[in-house]
Amino acid sequence: MLTNRYVRTILLSRVLLQLGIWIRNFAILLYISDITHNNPQYVSLISVVETAPIFIFAFIGGTFADRWRPKLTMVWCDFISAITVFIVLLAVLSGSWYALLVGTFISASLSQFSQPSAMKLYKKNVPADGLQGVMAMSQSLVAIFMVLGPAIGTFIYLKYGIEASLILTGVLFLGSSLVLTSLPKDDEEEVSSGSSNFLKELTSGLRYVQSNRALRTLSLTFGVTGLAAGLVQPLAIFIAIEKLGLSKESLQWFMMANGAAMLIGGIVIMGIAKKVKPQFLLATGLLVSALCTVGVGASTLVSVTLILQIVSGLFYPCIHVGIQTLIMRNTEGPFMGRVGGAITPIFMGMMLIGMALSGYLKDSTSLFTVYVWSGCLLFAGVVLLGPLLRKKQASAKQQAM
Repeated sequence: MLTNRYVRTILLSRVLLQLGIWIRNFAILLYISDITHNNPQYVSLISVVETAPIFIFAFIGGTFADRWRPKLTMVWCDFISAITVFIVLLAVLSGSWYALLVGTFISASLSQFSQPSAMKLYKKNVPADGLQGVMAMSQSLVAIFMVLGPAIGTFIYLKYGIEASLILTGVLFLGSSLVLTSLPKDDEEEVSSGSSNFLKELTSGLRYVQSNRALRTLSLTFGVTGLAAGLVQPLAIFIAIEKLGLSKESLQWFMMANGAAMLIGGIVIMGIAKKVKPQFLLATGLLVSALCTVGVGASTLVSVTLILQIVSGLFYPCIHVGIQTLIMRNTEGPFMGRVGGAITPIFMGMMLIGMALSGYLKDSTSLFTVYVWSGCLLFAGVVLLGPLLRKKQASAKQQAM
């Protein structure tokens, strides 16, 4: 797969982006946690700012991605993100920490134009039987930075402060933009007619999702699992502080263990990518995540929590690879941006709602209760995935006949 120029270049770009994002996100988390004295509502607000643009701009960005040149779109999005980071740095130096939230919001918004463009290039330039392997490789890259990112981000912030973290983030974003310039020039057919009506293209994308049974099923599953993820994502720091009696800095070690397991899981999936149906991968990942989520919420032992994080990490690639492969296999090339832009906001919108509620639910009930609710929602996602699993079984019977 790495012999493919598009895969190799995009993955190198993602290496730089992932490193920059982790350094930025951990610096912001620790910095705001410090100045607000671990206020759960402000900690939740960080996650909301990071994910709200996905809900707000994903469909718009996906529609534009179907109209614009994919290479040029990615290059400019990373370049503007870098410039935004340096502007935020100036604001922070003047004493305005709220600028960190604004800058993160802008950068995450630009990603909604860049990511669909990368998927379009994969769809066009990677053979169909190699797509699941490429998705597994992408997930393995994410896993690597789940291991390295927290440690690097925490070290740079604690050693050099928020200013150095932002400078390094901006440099890495610029590097990503530069790497992407080496991609071949965009083909004319990769771009929709600029004179066509934007709203017409946008609504046609919605109708396309509505008419496709597999995409409708994924949309429902995304909704409940997004809410589940949102409920617990901002509360991970409180698992370390309240349930285990550790410092907030110790969160990085649990994330590193989870990321190392994700890396192993991604490598395994790369090896079996052509043998396992994506809907089975997705259902398995959701079921294991449900059990591990409840377990993490209940555990008061560091060893048990660590084991659960490792198990969850091993199976998390099943979710990511299953989702991305199902979308790409069930979507025609000209609709890639719009389909991703239509389905992703369902997941992220519900996730955003969950994150907005998590701090209040924790205060009004308990940390364990919120984690139990999250686990139940993940299990509901497995149930909603039933039509795709039955479709797999029916296809297997037909082939046997």
